[in-house]
Amino acid sequence: MKSGHGFHRKGLIIIKPDIQNNMEYVASLNDGQIDNVPVRYEYEDPRKATPQQRALFFALLGDIYKWSGQPVEDAKQYFYTRFQAHTAGKEISLKDTTTNTVSDATKLITDVIDFIFEYQVPVNEAYPLLPRDENVFQYECIKHQSCVICGKHADIHHLEMKNGNAVGMGMNRKHVDHSQRYLVALCRKHHTEIHQLGTKYFCRKYHFTNIGIKVSSKTLKRIGIIGNYQD
Repeated sequence: MKSGHGFHRKGLIIIKPDIQNNMEYVASLNDGQIDNVPVRYEYEDPRKATPQQRALFFALLGDIYKWSGQPVEDAKQYFYTRFQAHTAGKEISLKDTTTNTVSDATKLITDVIDFIFEYQVPVNEAYPLLPRDENVFQYECIKHQSCVICGKHADIHHLEMKNGNAVGMGMNRKHVDHSQRYLVALCRKHHTEIHQLGTKYFCRKYHFTNIGIKVSSKTLKRIGIIGNYQD
C-alpha cells in the first residue's frame, strides 16, 4: 500500500487508500486475480537509503543517457522532480549524507524502471543490479516482453509443471488458460537454456530464489498470447 489512512471499527483496522489502486499491479501480486486480494499493511522502512540503491539508480541513468543523450545530471533532476510531485513535495537525495529512507529510494528507482520499460530503453550496465527476483519486475518483463535475464525481446515461457511437462509438449497452446500457469519472459537464447538446464539449475545459475508469476488474462490478451481463457 503506497499511502492511506485508517480508523478502528469494532476491533478492526480499516485502511482506505488515498489513491486508486493499479489493478494490473494488484493482479500481478495475486496469481492474476483481483478478487479476495490479501492485504498486508507495511510501515515505511526507516533505514537510510543504501549505497546499493544509489548504484542502481545511477546505473539506470547511465543507460538512459546512452539511449537518449540526456545528461545524467539532467535525468537525475527529472526523476527527483517526479518524486516530489508523487510525494506532495518531499525532497530526495541519494548522497552519502542523505536523510531519505530505503522506502524513499525504492519509490524513486521504481519510477525509473517504469520509465525504462515504457520507452523500451536498452539496459546494459544496470541489468545485473535490477531486482529480478521481485514479482513486479517479472510482471513488467512479461507485460513488455523483455527477457528477465538480459532485457532483449522475449517470448513468454511456461515453467515446468509438477509432472515435468511444459506447455508445448503434446499440448496446444491455444487451448490452454495461460492465466492459470506460472510464466516468465525469456529471449530465445535463455528460453533454450532453461529447457536444457531445467528450472532448478537455471535459477541457481542466475541467482533466482523466485521465478515465474501468474498474469491476468486481460494482460495476456493485450500482448497477444492466444489461449482458452475462462473469464
